[in-house]
Amino acid sequence: MTGVSASAGTPSIGRARRWVIGARPRTLAAAAVPVAVGTVVGRLGSLGGIVWWRAACAAVVALAIQVGTNFANDYSDGVRGSDSRRIGPVRLTSSGLASPGQVRAASFLAFGVAAVAGLALAAAVGWWLIAVGAACFIAGWLYTGGPKPYGYLGLGEVFVFVFFGLVATAGSAYVQHGRFTAAAIAASVPVGLLSVTLLESNNLRDIDGDAAASKRTLAVRLGARRARWLYIGALVAGFAAIGLVAPSRPYALIALVAVPLGLRPGAVVMAGAEGPELLPVLAATGRIQVVVGLLLTIGIAL
Repeated sequence: MTGVSASAGTPSIGRARRWVIGARPRTLAAAAVPVAVGTVVGRLGSLGGIVWWRAACAAVVALAIQVGTNFANDYSDGVRGSDSRRIGPVRLTSSGLASPGQVRAASFLAFGVAAVAGLALAAAVGWWLIAVGAACFIAGWLYTGGPKPYGYLGLGEVFVFVFFGLVATAGSAYVQHGRFTAAAIAASVPVGLLSVTLLESNNLRDIDGDAAASKRTLAVRLGARRARWLYIGALVAGFAAIGLVAPSRPYALIALVAVPLGLRPGAVVMAGAEGPELLPVLAATGRIQVVVGLLLTIGIAL
């Protein structure tokens, strides 16, 4: 793929770097954390250890789907004009750094990479996994694509909890030794809730621009005041849900060490920060997700 000239007012960015930016690497923790947590949960009670090639394929699937979804959102929001008042990182389509067709092709390429890794897992574990993968692709594309994107209907949080929590975590556990367990479901709850918190920090930041573009995210539908409480509620619930893992793996509670990391972003949100003032909150929420994921993985493994 070749880049195109940036539109007026957009800084010049090299061809390779623009695609890295478009992939939104800061969002990849949301894909990596459930795979790490699910992989260690998957080895519980099994006679064998971690099947590393399956873990690697699961990671490729999750990361590639995330990248594919990011490009799909960039394309769909760009052609709809929803990114015209964007506060966050530059988008390829709306900025003119790449044509809509190029961004759409990048999305399909990423989904193709996920499909190849997913087929390897399906061959080893069960062909029904193809249906799960197809559902992930469709959900990623229809988040902001199609005639009625559900991200514009306030359903993005549901998608994130289901696919970045339940499906990614329990699925990563299943591909290890072919079993669904209560521990895997329990571990998926805090993972999913923290992913919701990350999405909500993004949607709260963009609430004015989304409302102007008729992008009716849940934050837009609730209004700024209640959306702030939604962020706090998801964050608190994410930490509280770590307790669901404790009955089978008490050391998972070491993830609560990360609680102080939520104090500062929570205070900023409730103080009424808006727009660009919420950029540090998004970064801090991403760090919380990574730290909790790491500690939860270690705690379950102990």
